[in-house]
Amino acid sequence: MKNYKLMFWISTGLFSAFMLFSAYGYLTSEEMKGAFIHFGFPADFFRIQLAVFKVLGVLALVLPFVPRTLKSFAYAGFAINLISALIAHIANGYHSYGLIIFAVITITLSYFSYLKLQKEVTLA
Repeated sequence: MKNYKLMFWISTGLFSAFMLFSAYGYLTSEEMKGAFIHFGFPADFFRIQLAVFKVLGVLALVLPFVPRTLKSFAYAGFAINLISALIAHIANGYHSYGLIIFAVITITLSYFSYLKLQKEVTLA
């Protein structure tokens, strides 16, 4: 169980930092604002909404008192976000998938270690 806790906190920490950094960029960077317009997304409201939900999702993942159901919704929301980002990059001819792959790997490790920890808690 100790290994799963370590894997959970490392992967969740890396993923959370990445999501918070991107949310910060969405709110402060003119370059990101331009990227949203270039991808064909509605400029301001979608960018701001996505940043807010990324912050809320990170809080749902890292705070221990958040119910399992909300954590599951946060994982699902992040999965949808990453799939959408990948599709947007492919559709617009961007070939820089490194950050998306990093996010997919870290959230996958986080989710499966979270499931393993929850399974051990319910068995105990």
